[in-house]
Amino acid sequence: MNRLVDSQASMTGRLAQMSESQIAAQSSAAERLQAQERNVTKMLDERLTEVTRRVGENLMKAGEKTTETLGQLQERLAVIDSAQKNIAELSQDVVSLQDLLSNKQARGAIGQVQMEDLVRNMLPPGAFEFQFTLSNGKRADCVIKLPNPPGLIAVDSKYPHEAYARMISASDDRERVAAQQSFRTDVLKHIKDIAEKYIIPGETSDSAIMFVPAESVFAELHENFSDIVEAGFARRVYVVSPTTLMATLNTVRAILKDARMREQAHLIQREIGELTKDVVRLDKRVGELARHFGQAQTDVKEIQTSTEKIMKRGARIENIPLDASGEAVEVPDLIAPEAEQPRRELLQ
Repeated sequence: MNRLVDSQASMTGRLAQMSESQIAAQSSAAERLQAQERNVTKMLDERLTEVTRRVGENLMKAGEKTTETLGQLQERLAVIDSAQKNIAELSQDVVSLQDLLSNKQARGAIGQVQMEDLVRNMLPPGAFEFQFTLSNGKRADCVIKLPNPPGLIAVDSKYPHEAYARMISASDDRERVAAQQSFRTDVLKHIKDIAEKYIIPGETSDSAIMFVPAESVFAELHENFSDIVEAGFARRVYVVSPTTLMATLNTVRAILKDARMREQAHLIQREIGELTKDVVRLDKRVGELARHFGQAQTDVKEIQTSTEKIMKRGARIENIPLDASGEAVEVPDLIAPEAEQPRRELLQ
């Protein structure tokens, strides 16, 4: 019985010891778990903070970049809007220009203004006149005033634009051929009209100028319508563009300069003739002056001779001898016969 009690007591002690050991182990494990939990929590907090910081920085950079991109996009949209406005305005200008070119009178005014600018810039005032009325009542857009010959040269600034516009806008060969024929007919008629209106024998030059204000039309004529150019040559109507008109006016300016030089040469010859007459008169007067000067020299010499004789006579008078009573002793005549004449001349 005692053994049983002792065994129970021993077992109870062991159980109590095991319980205490288990409690201590559990407490130690709990402390380790809590420490690990704290470490894990700290690490998570640190990593979460770092991730939050990085995410914030990235979001800030992305926001700044997005803002910058939006600004650039707005600028580009503004440029696009401005370009669209310019295109719209340009389209309106093109439409206005087309409307202007479709008006024959307005198109003629454009050619007139262009021609007048070229003439004013290339020729001196007085060498040209715009809207000049000829004796036949026809009014030329411009006349260039050259000395005779050749005289007045008329310039016409109108050309058949409608036929040319139809020709370049033709959609097929048949339409293009018809437009080319119409263009040929219109230009030939215009050349004929210029020759009949502006070439007047005895009043104007035997040639006239047809001004085409578009280089493309001028090139088209010489490239594909050589027969029109030859017809103009035959009627002495010369087709010019802005570039070739400048060259023509430059030649005209050289002719005017040469004419002025010839006029100045006649003036110089006349002035030289007058100068020669003046030189002859001067030579005559110099001769007369030389004669007077020679006479003056002769008179001066005679005066000097008389002066010398007077001085000598004064010295002789001063040396006349006197007697004891103070009366002059008789001496030969003090006046030499040869001195009488100079003395009389001097007294005169």
